[in-house]
Amino acid sequence: MRALAYLRVSTDEQRLGPEAQRTAIEAWAAREGVAIVGWFVDQGVSGGSELDARPALVEALTQLRVTKAGRLLVAKRDRLAREVAVAALIDRAVHKAGAVVVSADGVGNGTAAEDSLMRTMLDAIAAYERALIRQRTRLALAERKKKGKRVGTVPYGFELAADGLLTKNEPEQVVIALVRRLRAEGLSQRAIVSRLAAEGVVSRAGRPLQQTQVGRILHAA
Repeated sequence: MRALAYLRVSTDEQRLGPEAQRTAIEAWAAREGVAIVGWFVDQGVSGGSELDARPALVEALTQLRVTKAGRLLVAKRDRLAREVAVAALIDRAVHKAGAVVVSADGVGNGTAAEDSLMRTMLDAIAAYERALIRQRTRLALAERKKKGKRVGTVPYGFELAADGLLTKNEPEQVVIALVRRLRAEGLSQRAIVSRLAAEGVVSRAGRPLQQTQVGRILHAA
C-alpha cells in the first residue's frame, strides 16, 4: 500500500496550486491507508507538455520501477495532462513501470469499463478546458491590441497608465539618459554597469542593473 505523488502546476492556470494538491493527496492517502514514499513536482509545466518536458514525472516513472510503489497519485486527473494523447502516453508509461494512475478525488479510479470511459471523458474535458483558456487569452490580447493597449512586457522607461496605455516612467527615463550619455563618453557596457551601481541605480526588482539590461537600453536607443 505505497504510492508516489505527482504534482503539476501550469503556467497559465493556477486554481489548484501545489499546496492544495498536496493536501488533497495526503487526505486520500490517510483515508486509504497508503504510504506516500516520494513527491515529484513539475512547476510551470503546461498540461499539454510531453514527457520529455516533465523532469519530475520522468523521475517519478523511474522511481516507480525502483520502489515498486504500484501507484502514481495525482490530486485530479487533469494534473496528469490536459491533452488526450499526452494523458494516454503517461498512462502507458505508468503501466509499463508496473503501476496505475490514481486520482485523489476518486473520479475515474478502477479497472471496470465504466472507469476507463470516465478517464477518457475526463481527459477530453481537460483538453477542452485548456483550449478554452488559450482561446480566451488570444481574444483578450487581440482586444487589448485593437484598443492600442500594451500587450506583453512593459519596456524599461515606461509604465502602464490606468487606461492600459504606455506612459513614460520619469525616473527610469533619467536612467536611460544617463546610460546613453555614458556610452557616448566611450564607456563599455561593463563600465556603465559599475558606474550605475556606484550611483545606487537599481532595477524594478530593487537590484543593480545588469549588463543585459544596459544592453537592451542601448539597443532601444
